Amino acid sequence: MIYPQQNRLKHWVLDTYVRWAIKRNFHQLNVDTVEIVPNKSVLLIANHFSYWDGMILYYLNQQITGKKFHAMILEETAIKEPMLKYAGGFSVKKNSRDMVESLRFAAELLNDPQNVVLIFPQGKLYSNFIGEVTFEPGISKIMQQADGKFQLMLAAIFAENFEHKKPVVNVYINNDEQPNSTDATAVQRRYQQHYDRARAQQTKIVL
Repeated sequence: MIYPQQNRLKHWVLDTYVRWAIKRNFHQLNVDTVEIVPNKSVLLIANHFSYWDGMILYYLNQQITGKKFHAMILEETAIKEPMLKYAGGFSVKKNSRDMVESLRFAAELLNDPQNVVLIFPQGKLYSNFIGEVTFEPGISKIMQQADGKFQLMLAAIFAENFEHKKPVVNVYINNDEQPNSTDATAVQRRYQQHYDRARAQQTKIVL
């Protein structure tokens, strides 16, 4: 497993690059305002449709939570992009013994109220407008081990160009109404409801 590492210079370099890349490649990023519980960490669950998802949420994190950013990423991505560990990235290798350690580490991060942990429970890339969002195993184990010490947030990301050369990104985000539930099926169902509402709202945009 690849763990996050502290290096102020490399973190600054990566942070500067992300801000530059976002401003260069997107016309606008919009995100909902949500209430933050100060004495709880944040488990942020989002759909995964592009290379940009993690960077977008990293960039918006200060506006969304104001907490220290972490993200679970596939081991092959962590190896290919080694700088990600300086922005809170930690690896998971599916169907391996290391996966147990990755889930444990994610839950451990959630014990600190200063942390936010981003997870893409789909496990791989899907269309931005897919009808059904399916979770891979693991999210329930993280929630069980973190034992309700976190605030669960559901994020649905949509990107469209509209009349612009560069895409406009809308991040629809909502606090989960039953954060203490660790039933992965129930969490997936509630995420699907949020995703469906967000997609309906996105498709109603007329310019």
